[in-house]
Amino acid sequence: MGERDIHVPVLLERCLELLAPALDRPGALHLDATLGLGGHAEAVLLAHPRVRLLGLDRDTQALRLAGERLAPFADRTRLVHAVYDELGDVLDGEGIDGALFDLGVSSMQLDDADRGFAYAQDAPLDMRMDQTRGVTAAEVVNTYSHGDLARVLRVYGEEKFASRIAQAILRERAKGELNSSARLAELVRDSIPAPARRTGGHPAKRTFQALRIEVNGELAVLERALPAALDALKPGGRMVVLSYHSLEDRLVKQAIAGRARSSAPVELPFEPPGSEPELKVLTRGAELPDAAEVAANPRAASVRLRAVERRPSADRRQQQQAQPLGEV
Repeated sequence: MGERDIHVPVLLERCLELLAPALDRPGALHLDATLGLGGHAEAVLLAHPRVRLLGLDRDTQALRLAGERLAPFADRTRLVHAVYDELGDVLDGEGIDGALFDLGVSSMQLDDADRGFAYAQDAPLDMRMDQTRGVTAAEVVNTYSHGDLARVLRVYGEEKFASRIAQAILRERAKGELNSSARLAELVRDSIPAPARRTGGHPAKRTFQALRIEVNGELAVLERALPAALDALKPGGRMVVLSYHSLEDRLVKQAIAGRARSSAPVELPFEPPGSEPELKVLTRGAELPDAAEVAANPRAASVRLRAVERRPSADRRQQQQAQPLGEV
């Protein structure tokens, strides 16, 4: 069974449904900012025979496998090795009709034991999505101070026992370098009181999430990427974001909120021209997967989906804001 055979795109039908009105336009350009193994991208290309695809991924292995999968559509695809906060440079001013962000770690990265993302199997502590650059998780656990380690685990993993886990890591590395994902998972488990280990899944889940976010700068990258993608959306263009933990979803919600509100003073009884919301929110809060989706794809269990459409009035509002003082 190959990589593409085991990859099940999360909330695929719902993503296609939300993106369709924006992609059913002549010459539409769709941005898949987190290409992965290309499951969502392939479905978009099949559903929209005239759509052009721009696919980004920081993982060179994912790009290679996605390229093989999308080879039948090579005449209308462009795949680029880039982190998604670099999308502005890649687009170089070109507007997009659709955009999809499928955040977090991919199935391929979790399943490849050598990458060190999974706490259930032993591997070197790497956790880099782009193995051509950046610090590894081993460098983080072996060089960060107790305070910095505890901060990473508490902020990015929302780990209540961050200080105890950080202290255990420091004791372990005093004996020699800590390079094993299995040993790290064991240290985390032993640092958490037994009653707290009985709920919430694997005890090391939050620590591994925190280290992965730190190694890849995921939240900082997302915070830069979302405004850039929204700025690039054409009027009527749509963006769908799939988040997998509360920290990601909070950033997505914040990026949308300001643009989905009118800029007019609340006391005005009417909407002055140019003050209309830039975005129309297409989902009621964050949509959750149903039981059938989770049964078919267990990795969808924690997903939260948000989607927006750029209003046709958004361009007029931007132009008015950009006018020099004194111009009519």
